[in-house]
Amino acid sequence: MSKKVVTRFAPSPTGFLHVGNIRIALINWLYTRSRKGKFILRIDDTDIKRSKTMYEEQIKSDLEWLGLYWDEYFRQSERLNRYEELKQKLIQEKRLYPCYESVEELAMQKKSLLSRNLPPVYGRGALKLTEKQKKQYEEQGIKPHWRFLLDKNVTTINDKVKGKICFKMDSISDPVLVRADGTMTYTLCSVVDDIDYQITHIIRGEDHLTNSAIHTQIFKALGVKKLPKFAHLCLLEAKDGEMSKRTGGFDILSMKEKMIEPMTINSFFAKIGTSEPVVQCMDLKKLYRDFAFRKFGKARLIYNENDIAKLNSKIVRITPYKSIKDRLLEIGLTQIDEAFWNAVRPNLNNICEIKDWWIICKTAIKPIILDIEFTKNASKLLPKSNWQDDIWDKWINLVQKESGRKGKSLYQPIRAALTGTDSGPELKVLLPMIGYNVAYARLNGYIR
Repeated sequence: MSKKVVTRFAPSPTGFLHVGNIRIALINWLYTRSRKGKFILRIDDTDIKRSKTMYEEQIKSDLEWLGLYWDEYFRQSERLNRYEELKQKLIQEKRLYPCYESVEELAMQKKSLLSRNLPPVYGRGALKLTEKQKKQYEEQGIKPHWRFLLDKNVTTINDKVKGKICFKMDSISDPVLVRADGTMTYTLCSVVDDIDYQITHIIRGEDHLTNSAIHTQIFKALGVKKLPKFAHLCLLEAKDGEMSKRTGGFDILSMKEKMIEPMTINSFFAKIGTSEPVVQCMDLKKLYRDFAFRKFGKARLIYNENDIAKLNSKIVRITPYKSIKDRLLEIGLTQIDEAFWNAVRPNLNNICEIKDWWIICKTAIKPIILDIEFTKNASKLLPKSNWQDDIWDKWINLVQKESGRKGKSLYQPIRAALTGTDSGPELKVLLPMIGYNVAYARLNGYIR
């Protein structure tokens, strides 16, 4: 029997989640649910200076809003003793070695290598230090940072998206796993967590490809026989520039405030970059039942906010009242019933726009009068009773017969007078909601 799938989403609480983060979280979640596995939320908060509780809480809120619930949750800051334990193991086995170069010295070494057209790979000068030299550095108050000694042979990864990838490790610097202040870097903590929580699949962006080669060696150095499988996804690139959690406009909180629907985001990022078209989907189950890594491509992806907006309008227009009712209450639209929602939703781009149509139908507005004689005559033909769903057809047929008008000359003056706009939902559905008294007044140019 195959081992149960276990994945993790590991954001750092140093900013709001942006669309790139959420795509990674979503793909992890969909794959896990498609295999009936376990999805872990891990908060990478070892960067003490920049990590904030407010960001951690917003990460959880964003995931819950999207319906991406986790099965287990932990913070790296709660596991420092475990990282220290395995750090000491690597030191004892001489896979971690102390380095005393300053930031300035490392920068000079890099500059020198580049000036000679050589790759800026750390030269392992620290390995040549004697115990006496190390002691002298420490007597001067210089604390070492610790690097992992890479095996310089080729490291191979069989990636579920990219295929077979071979890394020439002699072109990669020995990574720093422990800073001079004693804090651990992401690299060591991540590998230790993946071991302890038995992560079977590491799904992340292609910017982690080199990290994965390094992680593979650390896994082996820590005695792991069966490595996790890797899947590296193409990164999203903004159409007009940089995209990160520190760049405004791309974070999930902002999208929520713009009234983008959760299933718009899920539908879009589940399919972008795959062989399937991006279409509206109302059910996360449908998305994970359709999931397969073979559908993901390798080409670069351009993210355009307009694509999200277009998809959002399609989602809103098929959303049933029972699914949107609570959201309407949240934004203060307590009086909107199912009939009004069904009448107006075909013209909405987001649910907030329904406020405008509620104002038009249920509050006083100033009509736009394009032809007062025509609209006055039309008002006289309005039936005073029996206002059913077919009231529009009965009335407009009378107006057309009486005036001899048709097309734009018939409909435009009436729409402008009744709604104060030149476009929107069908007048057939709006007229019964406006009612006889208000419609009559507006057709005669009065504010009602």
